[in-house]
Amino acid sequence: MDRSPDDVRHALEQIRAARGFVLPHHGAMAAALPELHQSYEAMYRALTLEQRHLAPLEKEVVWLAILAGCDEPVGTHHLHKFRQAGGDDALAAAVFRLAGWAAGSARYACIATHWQAQFPDLPAAREYLQGCDALLQGTPLSPSLARIALIGVHTACEEMWGLGAALESAYALGVEEPLMAEAMSLAIWPRGVNRFVKATSAWLDLLRSGRVTPSPSFRAWADVAGQGAFKTPV
Repeated sequence: MDRSPDDVRHALEQIRAARGFVLPHHGAMAAALPELHQSYEAMYRALTLEQRHLAPLEKEVVWLAILAGCDEPVGTHHLHKFRQAGGDDALAAAVFRLAGWAAGSARYACIATHWQAQFPDLPAAREYLQGCDALLQGTPLSPSLARIALIGVHTACEEMWGLGAALESAYALGVEEPLMAEAMSLAIWPRGVNRFVKATSAWLDLLRSGRVTPSPSFRAWADVAGQGAFKTPV
């Protein structure tokens, strides 16, 4: 059923009132896909507007890291929200450093996969994270929040080795699992749910590896058998 011009205008006015901006895809959905539009808005609220586990500034740090790490020019309203939440140039500079460092995780992944036996005293994950911490030393970005931001960036950029290193280190630092999960989930918006699926699969492998101690709720997740891609019966 075609929507009336007034329906479309009203829908877009509601978005502008809630967010302060309207993007072209909002209009396309409002005009032709109203059911999708409603679900889309509900998911957007749950992912970005509602307060969950991350504090407002922590969330915007993760958003800034994801946008920078993905070379994503769309989402500039998060730059405004970063400022509104108390972020300053010093913190932004630290986040940009982290995003730049995270782009090199594939190099460390190559070392871990192919050369680690030649450098047994230089564990690739340790070197990657210590290098990140050294780069951030003296900045407002704490090691714990840096791990949370790395989880978001590596999820969004589909860097599974870097994600595993960041997750394991986050456990060692005592980062709460809901914070990790929320940071991971933010990548859904700019990069799609499949990145989230792959990231949670890597997390599940870590939980089952014995290298970290999950909370009871996350242990329950790990103990459920049969999680993964559908396998066609032979």
